[in-house]
Amino acid sequence: MESAASVLRKTPLYPVHRESGAKMVPFGGWEMPVEYSGLISEHMAVRTAAGLFDVSHMGEFEVSGPGALAFLQRVTSNNVAKLVDGQAQYSALPMPTGAPVDDVIVSRRAADRYLLVVNASNIDKDYRWLQDQEPTGCELRNRSDEFALLALQGPKSQEILQGLTSLDLASIRYYHFATGTVDGSEATVSRTGYTGEDGFEILVSADRAEPLWRKLIEVGQPLGLVPAGLGARDTLRLEARMCLYGNDMDESTTLVEAGLGWIVSLDEAKGEFLGRPVLEPQKKSGPPRKLVGFEMVGRGIARHGYPILLKGQGVGAVTSGTFAPFLQKNIGLGYLPTAQSAVGTEFDVEIRGRLVPARVVPTPFYKRVK
Repeated sequence: MESAASVLRKTPLYPVHRESGAKMVPFGGWEMPVEYSGLISEHMAVRTAAGLFDVSHMGEFEVSGPGALAFLQRVTSNNVAKLVDGQAQYSALPMPTGAPVDDVIVSRRAADRYLLVVNASNIDKDYRWLQDQEPTGCELRNRSDEFALLALQGPKSQEILQGLTSLDLASIRYYHFATGTVDGSEATVSRTGYTGEDGFEILVSADRAEPLWRKLIEVGQPLGLVPAGLGARDTLRLEARMCLYGNDMDESTTLVEAGLGWIVSLDEAKGEFLGRPVLEPQKKSGPPRKLVGFEMVGRGIARHGYPILLKGQGVGAVTSGTFAPFLQKNIGLGYLPTAQSAVGTEFDVEIRGRLVPARVVPTPFYKRVK
């Protein structure tokens, strides 16, 4: 009988991770590096210099044809019509319940061609969902296996990458992208990321991933660049209060409850889209519960799934929690009834049978100085 490990998928950079001595773990059906030199050192490198992440496990769908825009307007929550060529937006694929099938990034390549980046564990589910919505006047293609995606994140990212490309990186604004060559390879360079830092995501053909990774490490090491794994990616995104699908939002939480009302467009030009009848009144009047950020007041780290209690009554569970290396605090996210979710509200987290006090605080926990 085949072992579970033998059926895990591997990115084009798997040999490099093994060679580098990375600790590998199963993640969303993939065998991925969780850390190289250590989670805290990798986290701090991204905050102070730069880190390089393999995010090639993410999925890429192309939607093209004269009906591409109309289809995407119907199946995503944000207003795709606002995009111009070379611009991207954070969005979601809402269900009729207002809950997300997934959160996605939509990039406009041309008026009739768009690229969606989806979460690795949801590739097959998302593709089936989009097919079930009956795309008309456009073609939907799953191109995930054709690409590799590298995320270069941190304040030194531009300095490291600029020497390898003729693209003017300074002119690429946040959530915009440009196409050109990077170290001789055709690439799309996006000023996006999942760490709360400035940085770039570099999309290249799968066969060019390994030489590009090696070159970036070679050029970046003198400036403090380190390879970074999923462990640091998770603590970095939590400090920046970026939601993780499957933890902080899923098919049981609406986008507004998850604090993502800002990617729910009610513009007249947006028109009808899946979930609008649920999301519109929630966005206007408020949801019954909301995702809040909190700091632990007592000693202990809140972990995913730990019960949350208000005045002794269970009201939910921690969705994400960790020790934040840069902030030197124990932080987390969780759902509270909206009426009891104001900043300063105190509640308890049950940690191994112990009730440990916590307090709602403003988010993001960390915001970089621009």
